[in-house]
Amino acid sequence: MEIQLFDEVADAVASLLPGELGQVRCRTHRYGIKLWFDTATPGREHYEAQVLGPSAIDEAEVLALEVGFHAEHADQARNEAVLSRLLADEPNWRAALGDEAQAGSFLGRRDDWRRLSEVWPDPDLSDPAIGLEIAARLTDYVTALEPARRAPA
Repeated sequence: MEIQLFDEVADAVASLLPGELGQVRCRTHRYGIKLWFDTATPGREHYEAQVLGPSAIDEAEVLALEVGFHAEHADQARNEAVLSRLLADEPNWRAALGDEAQAGSFLGRRDDWRRLSEVWPDPDLSDPAIGLEIAARLTDYVTALEPARRAPA
């Protein structure tokens, strides 16, 4: 049985993340991975890499890959507060994430959710190195953003 791309990402990211963050939990499917810590089920704030259709991204002709952080609370104000807290810490994470990291509305059907992520237009998902590239970039997001997420309010 051939390992799926996002199962490969899950294996790699689990080995890349520092243990002091807690137990890494992942949920994979054919078109993505959701990553969080410790709890059995994912929270409304988590890290994600997911394939998007070209209608979500102007620069994509066939598909796009989004990599980063999502706030998916039912309450839009809570999502805004999460994003504002991360943006207040931008000087600390921007050096690690670069200009590719963009904060804003969720890419897709939910305009009340928020994200801090980047998009890769038309990546070659058959490239043997892409799984490790995705895992490394998810690791960048986790290690850059978790200090602000875990800091006392």
